[in-house]
Amino acid sequence: MNILEHQVTVIGGGPSGLMAAIAAAEQGASTLLIDKGKKLGKKLAISGGGRCNVTNRLPQDELIKHIPGNGRFLYSAFSVFNNYDIIDFFENLGVALKEEDHGRMFPASNQAKDVVNALLTRLEDLNVTVRKSTVVDAIHYQSDQHTIILDDGEKINTKAIIISVGGKAVPHTGSTGDGYKWAKMAGHTITDLYPTEVPLKSNETFIKEKQLQGLALRNVSLSVMNPKGKKIVSHRMDMLFTHFGISGPATLRCSQYVVKEFHKGADAVAMEIDCYPDQKEQTLLDEIMRLTNDTPKKAFRNIVKGYVPERYLDFLLNKNEIASDLKAANISREKIEQFIHDLKAFSFQVHDSLPMEKAFVTGGGVSIKEIVPNTMQSKKMDRLYFSGEILDIHGYTGGYNITSALVTGRIAGMNAAWEVL
Repeated sequence: MNILEHQVTVIGGGPSGLMAAIAAAEQGASTLLIDKGKKLGKKLAISGGGRCNVTNRLPQDELIKHIPGNGRFLYSAFSVFNNYDIIDFFENLGVALKEEDHGRMFPASNQAKDVVNALLTRLEDLNVTVRKSTVVDAIHYQSDQHTIILDDGEKINTKAIIISVGGKAVPHTGSTGDGYKWAKMAGHTITDLYPTEVPLKSNETFIKEKQLQGLALRNVSLSVMNPKGKKIVSHRMDMLFTHFGISGPATLRCSQYVVKEFHKGADAVAMEIDCYPDQKEQTLLDEIMRLTNDTPKKAFRNIVKGYVPERYLDFLLNKNEIASDLKAANISREKIEQFIHDLKAFSFQVHDSLPMEKAFVTGGGVSIKEIVPNTMQSKKMDRLYFSGEILDIHGYTGGYNITSALVTGRIAGMNAAWEVL
């Protein structure tokens, strides 16, 4: 039975683990990276639709606002290594980056593999020992070193461990929640796990009958309502109707707030779509009333054609019992008011989210109260560090989760190396 020795061992070859191993090796520690998969950086390779949204160029305070799950915890880490440092890091590795909408940063080549390959080349240059298709069975924690036991019985002694195995979302990339038991063994609390950045399911008749399936609404404001009808949160982006409910960027951003309402015991959560977030309802009403009065012989449908996509228009007209050939002269003001109200605040219920396996990000994880914020070190166990999605930190899609993963990985790697050298 082999007993190999390393100064720093990183478990997990996602963005955070790769960065942690690079950072430890750059400080001069003999570093081992273990991953159970055949390929490293699988989640990076599929992020941003295969283009890899490596970070976001927003100012620090703005960026942290886009990490609603404990983003403030990252302030200490950001003072050492932040999103601008990530940009410099990749550009120094020869990966040119470009900025797109909302500050999102992508490789200029539009190829995620360029980002992954740059990280792998850096590992190689630093002589990091990489072991793929290697499954960790258990970790035995001791005072001066720790022992990693592999599923074939092999033991690896190491001075420090960084656990970077991700959460439970996107399991086909290897994130299957393995790290939680190792964290618990070290005395850590795992906060409730739940899917975030996840499509939502609805039992509404129009969804079940697939009346709007495949329809995208652009730049609308989607809101989550509380039981008293007040808005919990609104996100202005695109959204998509599906055969099971709703998806698309606005839905994903709203999803964690919906899931939290379900956790509080709600059977259904109301959501609202505003197709004209920049216009007041009264302004729209005045405009359409004027058009109706000016062209009384025109069908009302033709007057409002173009205000929203045709399928959504017909859906709202039908909902308000306005026949497609009804003339403007024959429509009541009340009907027009109802129709305008739906343009501004169409309300419907969602009843569930897709499961964790279909989520982009895991909510919950290793409690940040038990982690030193400027080192990522465990407060419960010496020579143990955590980084990435295993921590109870989660952001919206748009480069925010990868930023959190890379920053926490960098800090964990540096500090683990300093502790053992």
